[in-house]
Amino acid sequence: MAEMKAQEKDLIFALDIGTRSVVGVVGRPAGDRLKVLDVELAEHGKRAMMDGQIDDIKQVGTLARAVTRRLEERLGVRLERVCVAAAGRALRTQKGSFTLELPEEQSIEAEQISALEAGAVSAAEEALQSDGGDRRQMFLVGYTVAQYRLDNYPMSNLQFHTGRKLEADVVATFLPGEVVESLYAAMREAGLQVASMTLEPIAAMNAAIPAELRLLNLAMVDIGAGTTDIALCRDGSVVGYTMATVAGDEVTEAIMRTFLVDFKTAEQVKRAIGGSDELIRCRNILGQEERIAAAEVIQAIQGPMDRLAEAVAKQILSVNDTVPSAVFLAGGGSKLAGLREKVAAKLEMDERRVAIAGNNFALSVFSESLELERPEYATPLGIAISAGLGLLNDSYVVTLNGQSAKLFRNGVLTLRDILLMNGYSYGDMVGKTGRSLTLTVDGKRMVFRGEPAVPAVLQVNDEESTLSAVIHAGDHIHFVPARNGEPASRTLSELLGPGFYGTAMVNNAPASMDTQLCQGDVVLTMRQAPAPRPAAQPSNPAPQAGIRTPSAPRSREVRVTLNGDPLTLPAREDGGSYHLMDLLEYSGIDFEHLDRAVRLEVNGVERGFQYALKDQDSVLITLV
Repeated sequence: MAEMKAQEKDLIFALDIGTRSVVGVVGRPAGDRLKVLDVELAEHGKRAMMDGQIDDIKQVGTLARAVTRRLEERLGVRLERVCVAAAGRALRTQKGSFTLELPEEQSIEAEQISALEAGAVSAAEEALQSDGGDRRQMFLVGYTVAQYRLDNYPMSNLQFHTGRKLEADVVATFLPGEVVESLYAAMREAGLQVASMTLEPIAAMNAAIPAELRLLNLAMVDIGAGTTDIALCRDGSVVGYTMATVAGDEVTEAIMRTFLVDFKTAEQVKRAIGGSDELIRCRNILGQEERIAAAEVIQAIQGPMDRLAEAVAKQILSVNDTVPSAVFLAGGGSKLAGLREKVAAKLEMDERRVAIAGNNFALSVFSESLELERPEYATPLGIAISAGLGLLNDSYVVTLNGQSAKLFRNGVLTLRDILLMNGYSYGDMVGKTGRSLTLTVDGKRMVFRGEPAVPAVLQVNDEESTLSAVIHAGDHIHFVPARNGEPASRTLSELLGPGFYGTAMVNNAPASMDTQLCQGDVVLTMRQAPAPRPAAQPSNPAPQAGIRTPSAPRSREVRVTLNGDPLTLPAREDGGSYHLMDLLEYSGIDFEHLDRAVRLEVNGVERGFQYALKDQDSVLITLV
């Protein structure tokens, strides 16, 4: 056997993992279209997919490998990188909102907008988890910003505006982790590396409805065996997608029940329906030869076809709010005689505005030897077109911490997008300052700030990067999640300081000095003078009458206000004063990673680090 060539960079290999079959397409860009070099289809020997979702990973992987090998042998190329699509049946959509308050009014930059949107997407995922009861990993498919607000004022774009309070509302779409992971696992079983992943309804639309037609309000309906995926476009972009659980298998099962045949035979009968005068030969489950009139089969499937058409119409209207300008039917189920007319009737549309997909394939794809204008090719061709013609910016390999990143969205991808798509949250990117500890000590409220967060490590191609950085083909991302700061912690001894003499109560109960204080604790102290030291025998004569002996320095606690919060500093053992620099640890500012200047004010006047604090001083320590 001749040695196979390596898969060239521009050679696109797409696999459509369907409920009934696996279809492979190989092609390469040729101008503004994709030239298809070969197509291979193989059907599952038994049910390995349930409603478009992988059930038997090994069986699907084995069949995908078989399809791949046949293509490799005919083309003389070793196929290693594959483009795939996830079924739309498990899509979950959720709204999310997030507020980001800046330390002071300032011009809004892209990095702050990235953090704001990441927070809103994470809030949507959290809401989705709360609704579902049990927590499971969700992968972001995409999101749109419904509304920005700046200082409570609605905005369409925040960048370069000046303000302090940023808010965003988003609508985010997720896939459960098991749907994504099972697809990746099946491809690993087939010995393939996933180069890109998109959604089946988006892929089908990219084949059947070219971009130049999307200014119109159009619906793409891909009727598979287990699910019917629907995507809608208008004003030049995809505006929504949904799915119906009624699909081709409903029709097949009706044939099984009516004519007592097994599933495989029912599929053959369904495909054989042509003119009403035809007789279809088959064998029933009793082993008897049957000759069934096509008209009888057509009559038997009217019920499930009605339900399918009604489900399609209902889902289109639920997302689109109105009847679209036209509807394209794709997938094997679209060829059912009479279905096109039923969909038109359910939507109350002119029948001429509901068409079988395929006529527009030639605008994006062609072949010198293969017939491609078949509606069941919409998804596999769409996956290949999406990757080969750059309709998906995720049609390339990007590595995240040494592994291929999972990528879904159309358009430009930022580092923030990729992290969100791979299961990281806003907290992983930004981190949180440790929780403050608030106590009441002798009737005064005291706040001890938690430790600042340890920032995330964000590197692209070994260079420091930002969340808003655009990611390109072949980029290598290294990400270490931010670590939340340690919460503020104090024992009673640490609170009162080494100069404290006496006893204390915590929440009206006597407490030892090693008591660990908790949020909201109330501390009462009973101070007493320190025990006198034993008198030493004088080595010098007693002082003469009328001469005073110097006394030990005395000090007391200092009460100040820091950034609006009261703070009590215990008396110093050496009797010395507190200085402004002694308050830096309570300010909440990470002085080891400063990127701006620090302003120090006492009672409204700028002061230096060595300023000696006085009781009741009002102090501000802020970033400029």
